[in-house]
Amino acid sequence: MPVDFGLHLQTFPYDNTDTDLIGFYQRMIAALPPEFTTLWVSDHLQFGDAPVLEAWTRLTYLAALFPHMKVGHLVLGQGYRNPALLAKMGATLQHLTGGRFILGIGAGWAEEEYRAYGYGYPSRKDRLEQLTEALQIIRMMWTTSPATFQGKHYQIDGARCIPLPDPVPPIIVGSPGPKMMRITARYADGWSWDAPMETWGPPYDELMDACAEIGRDPSGLWLTAEANAYFPDDPALFQAVSTHSYYPGINFPVVGPTPAAAVEQLRPVIEAGASHIMFFPETTRTLDLFCRETVPELVKIEPGIPKRRQIP
Repeated sequence: MPVDFGLHLQTFPYDNTDTDLIGFYQRMIAALPPEFTTLWVSDHLQFGDAPVLEAWTRLTYLAALFPHMKVGHLVLGQGYRNPALLAKMGATLQHLTGGRFILGIGAGWAEEEYRAYGYGYPSRKDRLEQLTEALQIIRMMWTTSPATFQGKHYQIDGARCIPLPDPVPPIIVGSPGPKMMRITARYADGWSWDAPMETWGPPYDELMDACAEIGRDPSGLWLTAEANAYFPDDPALFQAVSTHSYYPGINFPVVGPTPAAAVEQLRPVIEAGASHIMFFPETTRTLDLFCRETVPELVKIEPGIPKRRQIP
């Protein structure tokens, strides 16, 4: 199967206004070719005084507004919602959309919003433990009724999630790091991290090692990559790392500065096994050029079978 694409949808129009927000979404989606099959939103509560929309409310609205698209989060901070409630929310959305929900989830990292909203800020060790327990609870509640789980951080006792989701939504974990890769290999259906290969490749190798440790065939994993892209009028303005206005202080790897360059930067990611690219355009010009020039070339590249890369 050829690679397909998702749009990581910016919250507000590029001029940073919230006027005609729905028109902005409709124009963005209307510009997409049929190779785009998914919509994705970030899960954050605040970034300083920047405008931020709550992710679950926004995603459910988008699912209703665009019934031809699957929807998911890149990615949910697991600590913001009780995992049993999250399982119920996901099952409900799966039922109402006819099976179009994808659960993207991570350990959480934004200390500012954790503390501002009264969650405290658990250590990374605790957040990884919480994610591990949350994934077990969510999977259990989507497949078993009633469900009971006693963990260090989370407990449920006779929790019912009726109707059970059918089909069970795929779960993708988004984050790098050896411990996160072990969690992904054991409990998730797929994984997502930032392209290009210099960023995506090292945790990919860790994931392959983690699969080998538990005897899991990695060819069954759904591997994806998020690609921030910027195609400026003047290529000299391009920077391979950028800080987006909605995420102050956070650096993102960026592909570009041309559609052809993006093809070559994403080629090794696809050849290593990524079959779905979540695209975040920095400008409307970038979106247009990516759809017209980059997508037709990328779909010619056959996704590889995930396996441990041979390092020269």
